Amino acid sequence: MAHYDPSLSSPSDEVNLGVSVNPHAKPTDFDFLAVIGKGTFGKVLLAKLKADGKFYAVKVLQKKVILKKKEQKNIMAERNVLLKSLKHPFLVGLHYSFQTSEKLYFVLDYVNGGELFYHLQRERCFSEARARFYTAEVASAIGYLHSLNIVYRDLKPENILLDYQGHVVLTDFGLCKEGIEPEGTTTTFCGTPEPPFYSRDMSEMYDAILHKPLQLPPGKSEASSHLLCGLLQKDQHRRLGAIADFLEIKNHVFFGPINWDDLYHKRITPPYNPNVRGPADLQHIDPEFTREMVPNSVGRTPEPTPSLATSSSNAFNGFSYISGEDGFL
Repeated sequence: MAHYDPSLSSPSDEVNLGVSVNPHAKPTDFDFLAVIGKGTFGKVLLAKLKADGKFYAVKVLQKKVILKKKEQKNIMAERNVLLKSLKHPFLVGLHYSFQTSEKLYFVLDYVNGGELFYHLQRERCFSEARARFYTAEVASAIGYLHSLNIVYRDLKPENILLDYQGHVVLTDFGLCKEGIEPEGTTTTFCGTPEPPFYSRDMSEMYDAILHKPLQLPPGKSEASSHLLCGLLQKDQHRRLGAIADFLEIKNHVFFGPINWDDLYHKRITPPYNPNVRGPADLQHIDPEFTREMVPNSVGRTPEPTPSLATSSSNAFNGFSYISGEDGFL
């Protein structure tokens, strides 16, 4: 992976896209069609590139909100992980990123089979075979990140998408931690704490995570119960994966029916087909997002405000990226 040089001048608002019809990336390159996701710092929008009509998911983040919450390190970490993760079938791909004086833009693969959270909400429960398929694809993606010394720290159904065929796509790398050696640990408390020890009382929930025995609902197979107990073992040294990482997961009896090579190459037919009718099909995107109007400001290239432009561009120095180029702008 190439590294940016902080001593270089701040990146400009225009980014050379190489082979693209339009050599400069800017918001007006896109028709922004619908809101398909929301987060603390901005929105994810379905966008069509005017030059070739291709669809992308464009994550638009507000610089001032990121700076106010002192989260620029996490945003740069997300971008760095996206750069490293381009060659795995179950991780979302970054095509390029660029910035204006007010916003950061990630141009990502558009995945419209819906969040796993959305499907789980509607169906309440997956069969064990279906759960095994999704868990195996997620484990393959996490194993790949671990091989790059990257720890993914916000694994939850909201961050797992299905593509148009029903394969898993892991997204949202803002809480990833880079440079963690195999035996290393992190000390930051982060992520989404609720399952499976949820309590309305936060301190009670944190205490349960640390000390309360795991209670599994009845009706689960011995293999799945053993897997869950192993993954949720409170002693990190006895936790499943503590010794040989992904290899221990692959060899667990729960995944006995999985041929991992076939899984990686998508030769296993997904247990559920989203049956999307094309890129503009939003049937599996939560209406909570799609009924929201696309902000007019998202598609504009604003005139920079001098003070904000200076502080923002310095804070996000090295953000802009071109797919296929060895380096950043």
